[in-house]
Amino acid sequence: MAQTNGGCSLALIFIIVLLLAKANIDVCKRGDVTVKPSRVISLGSAVNISCSLKPEQGCSQYPSVNRLILYKFDRQIHFLHGYSLSSQVTGLPLGTTLFLCKLACSKNKEFRICGAEISVGVVPEQPQNLSCIQKGEHGTVTCIWDRGRDTHLYTAYTLQLTGPKNFTWQRQCNDHYCDHLDLGINLTPELPESSYTAKVTATNSLGNASSIPSTFTFLDIVRPLPPWNIRIKCVNASVSRCILQWRDEGLVLLNRLRYRPNSSRSWTMVSATNAKGRQDLLDLKPFTEYEFQISSKLHLYKGSWSDWSEPFRTQTPEEEPTGTLDVWYMKQPIDYNRQQISLFWKNMSVSEARGKILHYLVTLQEVAGGKVTMQNITEHTSWTWIIPRTGKWAATVSAANSKGSSLPTRINITDLCEAELLAPRQVSANSEGVDNMMVTWEPPGKAAPAVQEYVVEWREPHSGSDTQPPLNWLRSPPYNVSALISGNIKPYSCYEICVCALSGDQRGCSSIRSNSKHKAPLSGPHINAISEEKGNIVISWNEIPAQEQMGCILHYRIYWKEQDSNSQPQLCEIPYRVSPNSHSIDSLQPGVTYVLWITALTAAGESPPGNKREFHLQGKANWSVFVAPSICVAVVIVGIFSTRYFRQKVFVLLSALRPQWCSKEIPDPANSTWAKKYPTVEKMQLPLDRLLTDWSTPEEPEPLVISEVLHQVTPVFRHPHHPNWPDKGQEIQGHYTSEEDTGYSASSLPPPKALIAETGLVDLYKMLGSRSPDSKPGHLAGPVTVLPVDYLPTHEGYLPSNIEYLPSHEAPITDPLEELKPQHISLSIFPSSSLHPLTFSCDKKLTLDRLKMGCSSLML
Repeated sequence: MAQTNGGCSLALIFIIVLLLAKANIDVCKRGDVTVKPSRVISLGSAVNISCSLKPEQGCSQYPSVNRLILYKFDRQIHFLHGYSLSSQVTGLPLGTTLFLCKLACSKNKEFRICGAEISVGVVPEQPQNLSCIQKGEHGTVTCIWDRGRDTHLYTAYTLQLTGPKNFTWQRQCNDHYCDHLDLGINLTPELPESSYTAKVTATNSLGNASSIPSTFTFLDIVRPLPPWNIRIKCVNASVSRCILQWRDEGLVLLNRLRYRPNSSRSWTMVSATNAKGRQDLLDLKPFTEYEFQISSKLHLYKGSWSDWSEPFRTQTPEEEPTGTLDVWYMKQPIDYNRQQISLFWKNMSVSEARGKILHYLVTLQEVAGGKVTMQNITEHTSWTWIIPRTGKWAATVSAANSKGSSLPTRINITDLCEAELLAPRQVSANSEGVDNMMVTWEPPGKAAPAVQEYVVEWREPHSGSDTQPPLNWLRSPPYNVSALISGNIKPYSCYEICVCALSGDQRGCSSIRSNSKHKAPLSGPHINAISEEKGNIVISWNEIPAQEQMGCILHYRIYWKEQDSNSQPQLCEIPYRVSPNSHSIDSLQPGVTYVLWITALTAAGESPPGNKREFHLQGKANWSVFVAPSICVAVVIVGIFSTRYFRQKVFVLLSALRPQWCSKEIPDPANSTWAKKYPTVEKMQLPLDRLLTDWSTPEEPEPLVISEVLHQVTPVFRHPHHPNWPDKGQEIQGHYTSEEDTGYSASSLPPPKALIAETGLVDLYKMLGSRSPDSKPGHLAGPVTVLPVDYLPTHEGYLPSNIEYLPSHEAPITDPLEELKPQHISLSIFPSSSLHPLTFSCDKKLTLDRLKMGCSSLML
């Protein structure tokens, strides 16, 4: 079975070989291509290329029909009709060029005849810088050289080594780009001074070239192997003496060492002769990571250094800490008799700590008594106490590792900003890249010579969480007025920066807020409360989260406008330091619903609006808003009422609009003391037509019946007829006098005295009336005046008994129209029928429901 499989495999291989041979034969079955002088030529040489058809391989028996074409790659360079063609080609480039010969029997059909590749190159250059090396005592010899320019042809390199006792060894490199070769043999130290010669020869189709022979000895070419098994040992676990050990080859005479702390880039170099794998190191630092490397050499002057050994890293032992801690503090009052003291200190450097710091010893004592009041051990770099606000205090801090403690740092606890004269001036901070800020200031004037040092502290603002942001600080000598703060500066974060000048126990401080990069805040402040206080509103808001402030907030803007109003909102801008989270506004009107919101501004722009809140102010209006309109209205009213005509109009209007419930029950005049004292009305001073009537009230008392004493007379309250008066039915001053208003004519009018004597009615009471202060006896006082029912005047309520002023036949009668013209008042809002005159009937009784007397007469 195995033999059958082997026979099949051999048969398959034979078939494949036949197919390949057949394919190779078929490539040029129609003809041949020849190249003269050679298919490999030097640069700039010319070649002749010939193409010929084999018998009976043409298109026809006629030569003119066969068209032979010569191609250089895909470009036609020559053609000819017949059975063969020949062409000379020059100017071929370096490298290989392909030529093809084809037969064209028609325009669209060509047959491949054969082709040839022509290689163009140069003669090899002489190899340069031949050198040989043997790695280690038992390594092999390897030589390297420079080939020179590329020949663009296949070039073989042969390395030959000759030595004492007819020693000859050579090896050829088959690599196309060969520039080194391993001979595969090693030289022994038996004859270290024996000479050896090496030479390399380059050969191609155009020629050859050999290098200059290189002569050397065993010590010249042997490079020791790098040392190994490196270790370190410190005597008594102290860095005062440490021993570095390693292993080398036996023939090594020289060693060199280099070492450095891991945190450093520079090396410390040490040379040693006949070290025998051991070297003492006396300047190492305690508790420091070091990196060590070693190199070896066989001879002082001959040969080369070995490669550096693999890095060896280790940490030296600890030592007692040296130096002191950099301590700073903060004071915060809690109440009237307590304060909080926070101490901060920086980690020691590796060179100062000289080991792993296990803990810190912190003490706080009152200076006056010298008694230690508090002592604590902590692993943190801060500590906080609450102590009384009285007395002077001092704190000390020291660091401890496994070998001991550092010297304590003492600092007196005083008010940081108590000395205003020491406060630095013109403090500013500018960005210096992404994570740096340059803080500058000016010395504190006349107190500048007393400054011993400056302390620049900075920290992020408190974000509202329970943890306080870390405090950072640095110290600067008194001659410096700037400091670069870096390391933990975050972009788009606002930092509180304070510069303190120290002079003994006195300190003066100045602070600012700054950021390294800024842009507009991502969100606006959130309003949490709006309250009203004495007509103003107080708005309180939450600060924007620190991660959304995107820099230092410079201002807040409070916007407000009336609800559902399309007008532009009003605003007020508040500096951040003035009011970081509340503000009052006094320009809102009471009784109006407002919509309020707040934005924040950095140096880069304004934030989006925060939440919107509605508020309705309930307080009184601001008096200053109404005082000016009130004064204007008062001036106008005083001006109007200074005119008599307007006063009369207003008084009559007010009398007409008085409600009827103001009327009171009128007492019986017959039982009054005045009526009994004055039984006659001869001295009555007011005309009867001054007695006025008023419209009836909704509710009136039981009528009081009074017997009449006049007979056959019906007086009418009007003036006697005058020839110049208009007739009945005519209008007087805009009022119409009807038939009903006329009682008797002028011819039947009795003399006034007789009328009064015959009329006993006036003996019962004095008639109410009013007249103008300007009226005279014998003239009518004016038009009818409406008197309310429920009021009897006390000053002029009951009329005097003297009525001699009533007009008589002998007295001249003044034209009443002339009297009435300037005093007539017309109230168009009341119908004329609402006033009824009081009449007397001879055969009827007079009742008080017909006579209505006012409770408040208006004097015109």
